Amino acid sequence: MTDPASSDSPVSVTETRCAIVGAGPAGAILALLLARAGVEVALLESHADFDRDFRGDTIHPATLELLAALGLSERLHELPHGKLRTMRILTPTGSVTLADLSRLRTPFPYVMTLPQVKLLELLVAEAGKSPNFQLRMQANVQRLVEADGEVRGVRYRDADNAWHEVRAELTVAADGRFSKVRHLAGIEPKGTAPPMDVVWFRLPKRATDEAHGAEICVSGGHFVVLLDRGDEWQIGYVILKGTFAAVRSAGLPELRKGLASTVPWLADRVEVLQDWKQVAVLNVESTRVDCWHKPGLLLIGDAAHAMSPVGGVGINVAIQDAVAAANLLTVPLRRGRPSDDELAAVQRTREPAVKAIQRVQKLLQETIAKPGLTAGSEFRLPLPLRLALKIPGIRNIPGYMMAFGPHRVRLQEQPAR
Repeated sequence: MTDPASSDSPVSVTETRCAIVGAGPAGAILALLLARAGVEVALLESHADFDRDFRGDTIHPATLELLAALGLSERLHELPHGKLRTMRILTPTGSVTLADLSRLRTPFPYVMTLPQVKLLELLVAEAGKSPNFQLRMQANVQRLVEADGEVRGVRYRDADNAWHEVRAELTVAADGRFSKVRHLAGIEPKGTAPPMDVVWFRLPKRATDEAHGAEICVSGGHFVVLLDRGDEWQIGYVILKGTFAAVRSAGLPELRKGLASTVPWLADRVEVLQDWKQVAVLNVESTRVDCWHKPGLLLIGDAAHAMSPVGGVGINVAIQDAVAAANLLTVPLRRGRPSDDELAAVQRTREPAVKAIQRVQKLLQETIAKPGLTAGSEFRLPLPLRLALKIPGIRNIPGYMMAFGPHRVRLQEQPAR
């Protein structure tokens, strides 16, 4: 008898309407929306669980409104979380509020900070209430199933290295910026490398600490981002692109020194950093693919467009892709295989917003991040930006962009079957 782990023959072949690869926020949201709307969906995740550190942990007002519409807001807010209502930049010459979400017309005028594992567990548990939903963990997708120039599903290896095949009318790549499905489809992203990378770690929060929201501290060529996670501080120690090897060579004492000099009130806890295993390095990229689809396949989220961490909007943008996909493809999926034009409609709907956000991120990187990392010069926000942030109406734009992007993406009610 042939060992299934060493054979290319799948030990199981199943069919569904939509196979979604990647159970991150975008994949989980799309699976939930489709299953609720009566579309059979299989969500495939390569990991054994959702508990992976150094993930994006921010939930923006657009997503909070969506979860409220889905009846999940109360359960979400029962989980321990933090709230970011403002984003300020602090320099030796003073502070400037870059974004104030409290001015927005929304029931949720803040960014929630919550471990992503908790969000994903909530979404998958809710999707699991539908008979149309199935979740497959440790499903490591390795091949596309193709016929007549169309993608017809995927093949994956399970925890025992055995092959399984899922045939689907539509396959959705929601497997992140290093998307395996995108690679298998021969689609390559294009883009630029912003002038920075980020050393990402956490420090304890004291009971006496003030609620700082989100802050960017710039001083002496050091650039530090702080996010209030409720019981911890998430720290982004921004460095020039490609310089982490030099930072590591200089040692943790030098990193602690730079952090303490830039954010003096953290000096009493920087000694918590004792091992490089406590940090992760975020390789900052900004990319897009020219075409998000091919027959039988759709790319969303980071698989279609990797966002810079500026504003922490990447998760929000990916979830808006998922909502747009659900709005446009639920009825076609009920009918059968979405046409290529129906898949293209998702890109036509979402690409202008993605491009606009990436342009704003690039502007902020060049006017704030790059000068802020220049040693030996006093950093000041550009005068036009300082003036614009004082004008009523205009000063609300950064907060709106951070909360919703260029415009709100709302979930559309689907016709009954």
